[in-house]
Amino acid sequence: MRFEIPKALKAEHEELHTTLVQATKVPGAVGDAAREVARLLHPHFVAEEGFALPPLGLLSALADGGVRPEMAEVLAMTRRLKAELPKMLAEHKQIVGALEKLRAAAHTVGRAEYEHFADALVLHAQTEEQVLYPAAIVIGELVARGLREPAPSR
Repeated sequence: MRFEIPKALKAEHEELHTTLVQATKVPGAVGDAAREVARLLHPHFVAEEGFALPPLGLLSALADGGVRPEMAEVLAMTRRLKAELPKMLAEHKQIVGALEKLRAAAHTVGRAEYEHFADALVLHAQTEEQVLYPAAIVIGELVARGLREPAPSR
């Protein structure tokens, strides 16, 4: 079974990436800070899109009809997310630190659009930590219970 990141989340990631690419092209401190954010963010986004966010594509199916055997494949992703969650959260701290520098540089030169971008990306990280990652883990637990397989350990 193929698990797809919900379109709204995928679109948000693409929009954030597009704005970040634009910021990396700004000369001076803003561009330097944006390139550091990009350096930290790229591997993190790859990981999220590989195993942290695709399980969320099952939410509607689970709400509509419960667990089906073909959903078992999601367990590898949710177990990996559970195992790598401390690393993902540590990466968020590094990314947020870099975003604070971007925000300050943008403020100094009057580039409010990149101040707002930094704020939006910090909020995005908080949404992932408080809602999306836990929801993906719960999806794995529901599927495991529904299939009577061991859930990820806590």
